[in-house]
Amino acid sequence: MCLAIPGRVVALDTGTDLARVDVVGVTRTINVALLGPGAVAPGDWVLIHVGFAMAKIDEAEAQATLAALEAMGQLWDEEVEALRAPDPGG
Repeated sequence: MCLAIPGRVVALDTGTDLARVDVVGVTRTINVALLGPGAVAPGDWVLIHVGFAMAKIDEAEAQATLAALEAMGQLWDEEVEALRAPDPGG
């Protein structure tokens, strides 16, 4: 099963469509091109699926989604463990 997971933008990579995001304490590089130029800034929340930001969301929606994912138990735990694997994007 694939999940879309909320993450908070930490930094944007100038000159590219990449951003560093914090997902439950793990920092990952994702692609934000699908959201359009200038759509996100550090501090914004995005919904991430397979390395791409699919939508910009507000903090309340992000927190509600994280709570729902945590309630899923083992499946959520497996997703978090996958996030902790080495980041091929740096």
